[in-house]
Amino acid sequence: QVQLVESGGGSVQAGGTLRLSCVTSGHTYNIRCMGWFRQDSGKGRERVATLVSDGSTTYANSVKGRFTISQDNAKNTLYLQMTSLKPEDTAMYYCAAGNTFNCLFDYWGQGTQVTVSS
Repeated sequence: QVQLVESGGGSVQAGGTLRLSCVTSGHTYNIRCMGWFRQDSGKGRERVATLVSDGSTTYANSVKGRFTISQDNAKNTLYLQMTSLKPEDTAMYYCAAGNTFNCLFDYWGQGTQVTVSS
């Protein structure tokens, strides 16, 4: 099992910056892909960014150039640096981990809320 705990959410004004963190624990040695998802009330879940263990990353078109996914292996922590935030970025953000290189996610955190006001 793998446990994921997110933090770093909050309320900011448009144009602001936040950094989300996701601390992993448990059987992390099998993890091959990690990612950030978000979901706003009444909307479907959106894949925001992924990071594979070979270092490759993907981003949703809506966040390219504004968000950066990274990890600190020494701290077992995944990050999502979010800049130039927009009201449409408002959502619950979830961290996810998977044991396959094609990023099928098996483990999920409880989420951290991000609210961006105009």
